[in-house]
Amino acid sequence: MSSTLTQRPAPAAGGRDTIAPRRRTRVFALAEARWAAAALVLFLIALPLQLTGAPAWAWGPLYAAAYVTGGWEPAWAGLQALREKTLDVDLLMIVAAIGAASIGQVMDGALLIVIFATSGALEALATARTQDAVRGLLDLAPATATRLADDGSEDTVATAELAVGDTILVRPGERVGADGRVLDGASEVDQATVTGEPLPVAKEAGDEVFAGTSNGTGALRIKVERDASDSVIARIVAMVEEASETKAPTQLFIEKVEQRYSLGMVFATLAVFAIPLGFGAGLTGSLLRAMTFMIVASPCAVVLATMPPLLSAIANAGRHGVLVKSAVVMERLGQVDTVALDKTGTLTEGTPRVTDIRPLAGSGLDEDALLALAAAAEHPSEHPLARAVVDAARTRGLAIPDMRDFTSTPGIGVTASVDGRKVAVGAPARLLDGAGDAASARAETVAAGLEDGGRTAVLVQRDGAPVGVLGIADRLRPDAAVTVASLATLTGTTPMLLTGDNPRAAARLAEEVGITDVRAGLLPQDKVTAVHEQEKAGRKVLVIGDGVNDAPALAAAHTGIAMGRAGSDLALETADAVIVRDELATVPTVIALSRAARRLVVQNLVIAGAFISGLVIWDLAGHLPLPLGVLGHEGSTVIVGLNGLRLLRDAAWNRAGVPAGDAR
Repeated sequence: MSSTLTQRPAPAAGGRDTIAPRRRTRVFALAEARWAAAALVLFLIALPLQLTGAPAWAWGPLYAAAYVTGGWEPAWAGLQALREKTLDVDLLMIVAAIGAASIGQVMDGALLIVIFATSGALEALATARTQDAVRGLLDLAPATATRLADDGSEDTVATAELAVGDTILVRPGERVGADGRVLDGASEVDQATVTGEPLPVAKEAGDEVFAGTSNGTGALRIKVERDASDSVIARIVAMVEEASETKAPTQLFIEKVEQRYSLGMVFATLAVFAIPLGFGAGLTGSLLRAMTFMIVASPCAVVLATMPPLLSAIANAGRHGVLVKSAVVMERLGQVDTVALDKTGTLTEGTPRVTDIRPLAGSGLDEDALLALAAAAEHPSEHPLARAVVDAARTRGLAIPDMRDFTSTPGIGVTASVDGRKVAVGAPARLLDGAGDAASARAETVAAGLEDGGRTAVLVQRDGAPVGVLGIADRLRPDAAVTVASLATLTGTTPMLLTGDNPRAAARLAEEVGITDVRAGLLPQDKVTAVHEQEKAGRKVLVIGDGVNDAPALAAAHTGIAMGRAGSDLALETADAVIVRDELATVPTVIALSRAARRLVVQNLVIAGAFISGLVIWDLAGHLPLPLGVLGHEGSTVIVGLNGLRLLRDAAWNRAGVPAGDAR
């Protein structure tokens, strides 16, 4: 191997590749958050003053300031919507708040303003954090790369300056700076960020590599085949942004009729005021009747009919380890009829573990002795397979012998001297290399059997003779099979598996959990294509994943859920919900809880509609006293609110969890 691959030059001045700090928008960097906080503080100061009987001059200006600080932005947005001949619910709420204040209900109006301002601030923060995560994804690719000239000299350049046809050098432990193909060298590359594969992949001359993936113990000379703007990482960013922008905004049920309701209420209020005046009624009486009508017909009870069940479901899910990011998401979860699952880190734990220990006949070793021998040789290595072997030996409480003369060869394995004997641990095909003796044949048969079962086979040799084979695989989550069965029951369709892992491993795992629709070897854009295919067929797809490579599909899907413990920042920010404790069985439970919330929403809308209709008819056909109108309006609000709060109880979660078993 040439000296270019084995010698490290002194780093160029200013060219050191550093990891960029994570971009994260601060809460109070957003104007919406600052205005909402100001309105809340003013309200919290004014409320106790009013309740303790302080004079109006003490709390009145505070409420007025709360109206201004919390209401000017939605009022301005509403006026801009009016310019586009659209009447939105924000402006209607501002008018209702001002109307409440005009007839003495100052506190009710201020509370409405604070709620709307806080909701707007949370929406702005969620949007900003998602944009932070998308931009931060580009930090996966290193800022600089070592470019090789035709004469063999090296130059540290920005990765953005690399052109197709350039040759770059990637040393052990560095990140690959561009998409390309290996010209020389051998190593293992961790490309989980792109493909989701749980184990590093051996790379040698002719193999493709991706920007942002992490090189292992060998050095690679790579020919650049794509510009930085066209790399897989860059395309992931583009796909997430495109999906976020083009995904049709889903509204809560009540918002789907807000235009008609808002326009109808405005015209009706004007009619209630103007028609009596036309027949000679007094100005004061007509105004009082119109304001009473506006209060009893306002959508406050209808809005509360929708929100408490959904917010209660969100709070209940949060207590049980599922973070649902908004009421809209909680409503959408109950609509899904198709589920797509990632493999590594979602159905599996994402960490390789020893699953099989097979001593060969005539080796004189039992399982513990074989495992201890392999762990001794692998002990100094940082390779994920080596860590799995050492962890397995420690879990069994085995004494790991001392070793010396450790060497590691990328793509082949490790060798070491253990108790005076040479031990090699590595890939069977490389270590055996065509050996024709009986022991090697038995080792090849055992290794082939393990690989057919979706495991990675690791051969152990002692003094050049095979003594055993270890099988290593990513372990299935204990609740994976029951979750798949529960999701199939809830949606009426068996979930499908979307993974970047190899087809053989994917098929084995799918068979274990009961999935028949398996799509393996997928890049991020392939997962998005699979989601779009389902949506074109009229399905509402829920995607569950954990990695950067899952983020575009999470964004493109009807609803996306990310695994919280090992999930990438981009997946966590892009997803609509997060399973905080990685308890997969909570997914069907939260879907069932969402459906229960939707049923309560319908109940509450019927209750609110009955109250509003009764009060409006009373006001128009007779004479509804203003205090009684306010009492009826507030009473309906309290009733629907309390009805929605039923989902806060643990019993609601337990009932929802019956199809999936106890998910606690």
